Amino acid sequence: MSLRVVTSDDWPLWRDLRVAALTDAPHAFRARLADWESGGREQWRARLATPGAHHVVAVRDGRPVGMVRGVPGDGPRSELRSLWVDSEARGAGVGDRLVASVTAWALRSGARTLRLAVVPGNEAALALYLRHGFVAVGAPGEPLADGVTRERVLDKALR
Repeated sequence: MSLRVVTSDDWPLWRDLRVAALTDAPHAFRARLADWESGGREQWRARLATPGAHHVVAVRDGRPVGMVRGVPGDGPRSELRSLWVDSEARGAGVGDRLVASVTAWALRSGARTLRLAVVPGNEAALALYLRHGFVAVGAPGEPLADGVTRERVLDKALR
């Protein structure tokens, strides 16, 4: 398995993976497929052109099997977002490699903390993040579609 950093020119690949993620695991993301399904080229290119961001695709046997984003956050904090691994590749260390890639990027970027949010009930993702040193913080996450449930926020100290 290899990791590939992608740019705005790779928007069709990113689009296809993100649509696959939102189709495969809608329960795992705050975003909904309908939010992105009709997105055109410019919407997808803009996503990948976020200044200072790090977009990575995992490739196994020539096929993309996972994705993750690292984005600059407030102050000395970066954020890990949109992690997804294809169901056929789960349990093979793909998620570990994607988390490690964003962690290394955040360190290179000078971040002191790496933050993420996980949807309640996504126990597999939570276990992955806890294994990588993330801990729950008291800050409430963004509300989900029901307007009541909130994401669970986790941080990892980097320095």
